[in-house]
Amino acid sequence: MVVFSMVATHADLNLETVALLSNGAATVASSASHSATVSGTVVLATCNRFEIYAEAPAPEDLEAARSAVVAEISQRSGLPERTVSDAFRTHEGADVARHLFAVSSGLDSAVVGEREIAGQVRRALISAQEDGTASPPLVRLFQAASRTAKDVATQTALGSRGLSIVSVALDLAADLADDPDWSSKRAVLFGTGAYAGATMALLRERGCLSVDVYSSSGRAEEFAAARGGVALSGEQLPEAIADADILIGCSGSTTPMEAVELAAIRSESPRQLIVIDLALTHDFDPAVGSLDGIELVTLESVRLAAPQEQAEALIEASRIVGAAAADFEAQRQARQADAAIVALRRHTMAVLDSEIEKVRARHGCTAAAEEVEFAMRRMVKQLLHTPTVRARELAAQGREAEYLAALDALYGISIDLPSVVADALGDEASGDEAPSEVGAAEDCPVDHSRAG
Repeated sequence: MVVFSMVATHADLNLETVALLSNGAATVASSASHSATVSGTVVLATCNRFEIYAEAPAPEDLEAARSAVVAEISQRSGLPERTVSDAFRTHEGADVARHLFAVSSGLDSAVVGEREIAGQVRRALISAQEDGTASPPLVRLFQAASRTAKDVATQTALGSRGLSIVSVALDLAADLADDPDWSSKRAVLFGTGAYAGATMALLRERGCLSVDVYSSSGRAEEFAAARGGVALSGEQLPEAIADADILIGCSGSTTPMEAVELAAIRSESPRQLIVIDLALTHDFDPAVGSLDGIELVTLESVRLAAPQEQAEALIEASRIVGAAAADFEAQRQARQADAAIVALRRHTMAVLDSEIEKVRARHGCTAAAEEVEFAMRRMVKQLLHTPTVRARELAAQGREAEYLAALDALYGISIDLPSVVADALGDEASGDEAPSEVGAAEDCPVDHSRAG
């Protein structure tokens, strides 16, 4: 099994390109998983990044798996496959965990240390699990990323600042406002997703008591009822916009409000209007920023205005992320070693059990037969000691493939890692070793404790 990631973010691309790539993001995981070269997928799509984490059955399947994902994205975005392929950076090996852990901890965000991304990483895994596309290695990867994000939040100053894309956007809005007093403002919020929920909470914290919510999906009433806002229907929306002091877009609508439409609605309003567009696929035409009396705050505005964290906090957070990624990689390699060890011991014990059955058939359950079995099991245990130690040593060095190749060349043991690892983990969870290692086929009561 080989886990890899494909990454398209604000760091490398303009947000319009990221938005185009992420069209149909919700269906990419399930569609790509139908490919024979893709064993699992988790998609992380946010306001400024589109990342696919996937598993290929074997190293030689990696390129075909990547191509399958590229083809799915191309089909849904309408972009040529070559364009899609060139837009993504691909991570393999230890770089996959290192990148995801940094992302979940907010170190790769437009607002360094932001809070929302950790929740988005958790929800990406939950969604993949519900859709049945999250393979066990991907589940472990994302769970470890969430633990790392928690460690960074609790052990560094990044967590204490509580910064987020929404908070920086609201700070910008306050700076641009003729009157910075939030308690006197009327806000209209577009969307009912995670960013909309975070926006509603921060508006309340800042004293904004009048928040109307609109959603073309029809979820505004339930969303507003749970958070204290007022749901708007399509018929009520124009009047609410005309009376608003601030519009906040978090929905990613496929039909953004045009500048001419907003100008017409606001034609009779003498008050300043601040428009905050936090949607990757714009909720408002960027041209609204050129209208008289309207100030526009975008994700790019947030990126440019985001404060830099103290160097000490970033260094400590990076250390935590690096250590967590190294530990995760070591555990992954250890699981590979465990699979090889289990396979070798099962092979050896099967041979041993066969020979013991021959002794019993000839001598029965006699003291002599017991002594022979005791000696043979002790000898096999000693013979397995060095190969077991070497398996773990090579895994720690990232050379587990050499060990697997040696098993195949010397003993003809070809290991199907996914199934063997699952068996090994099941044995570990139950506190048992492989059944054949304890003489499960024996007919005579033999004291195996003497072999230890």
